[in-house]
Amino acid sequence: MKNKIDYADFYERVGRTNGWNFSSMNVVSENIGWNFYEEVVRHTRSSDLLLDIGTGGGEAILSIAEDALLLVGIDLAQGMIETAQHNLQATDGHSNVRFLHMDAEKLAFPDYFFNVVSSRHSRFSASEVFRVLAQGGIFLTQQVSEHDKSNLSVAFGRGQSFGIQPGTLMERYKHELQIAGFRDIQAREYNVVEHYATPEDFMFLLTHAPIIPDFGKVDTDFERFQQFVKENHDEKGIRTNSARFMITARK
Repeated sequence: MKNKIDYADFYERVGRTNGWNFSSMNVVSENIGWNFYEEVVRHTRSSDLLLDIGTGGGEAILSIAEDALLLVGIDLAQGMIETAQHNLQATDGHSNVRFLHMDAEKLAFPDYFFNVVSSRHSRFSASEVFRVLAQGGIFLTQQVSEHDKSNLSVAFGRGQSFGIQPGTLMERYKHELQIAGFRDIQAREYNVVEHYATPEDFMFLLTHAPIIPDFGKVDTDFERFQQFVKENHDEKGIRTNSARFMITARK
């Protein structure tokens, strides 16, 4: 329970200060397998209704607002939704975009309401997603694999999935989607080299994403950070890895 409360507080704080916007970071991932929201667009028609779970500051669905009839972004963190509303206003408003403070475990939408549901790096309820999807609708989720930033977790002796067998979460989600009634469940994954240009870029990541839980609250964290940068720096920047999996499932 403590970890859940800590993560909730973390997302509220980050939501109000940054949303889920990492565009200021100078980072290069080599040969990634896909761009998640390009995949979402590929499965979306202009007449579709789209739900984005864990929308953060709404940056992603605002960037694809013209590709669906209605886009609704929800997040459990009120701070994230406040930032999303601000981002919506800053774009002069997209009349077909809504942001709502909502728990993904209890979606306040009618049955069969959406044609497409997406969830990037966020928890979701397979049964609730299945309920709100129209027949023939599609669900797409991208999640962080357990071996993401593996050299960082080793250096700090902790991480959000430290010690968990890679593939555990993917198999669990596939099973939950099958139990909920989904068909044609497809999964793919990638694990690629990633370089952060400067220590400042890497520090921004660690303070705005829960990769190392409670980063900065342990006395040795900044000493370990400096050592990590020293040991993993090459001509391209600070080296780590980016590991993701994506699942698509049809109702």
